[in-house]
Amino acid sequence: MKHLPKHLRPRWRYLAVEVESWPDASLNRGTFQRELWYAAQNLFGDTGSADADLTVLGFDSSDCVAETIVRVRRGYVDEGRAALACIDTVGDDPVGVRVRGVSGTVRACSERYLHGRTAISEKRDVVFENESRTAVVRDSLLDVSGPGGFTGATQLDFE
Repeated sequence: MKHLPKHLRPRWRYLAVEVESWPDASLNRGTFQRELWYAAQNLFGDTGSADADLTVLGFDSSDCVAETIVRVRRGYVDEGRAALACIDTVGDDPVGVRVRGVSGTVRACSERYLHGRTAISEKRDVVFENESRTAVVRDSLLDVSGPGGFTGATQLDFE
């Protein structure tokens, strides 16, 4: 079977996406892809989501931050960003989704916006609400574990 000529092939744009969650969350490509498809389908319907053709190409997860590249058809970047903005949970874990940038090739997207920008976390004992608790520290952000789950805090909350 012959390949299509270049002018008939679909054109793509690539979104560099950061997904952030609590430290005990389990993020993976399959569940994120499913949530993205459901968000697009709920927002644009079957035909609109099929036109955008959102596909998660890779998923690099470490600690509570994941990086991925989402492929979207050229001309549907705004729809792809809107669908990503509708994602608030992956599986049962609440997440924050952020688009770092848009590029025309996977290589440029990866080099400009991904790799090495995720924060390295460490565990530390802190005093929060007059009790000693364990916290996961990334940059200046702290996720303090408590009886009802995690609480987000900053360094200023402890000074």
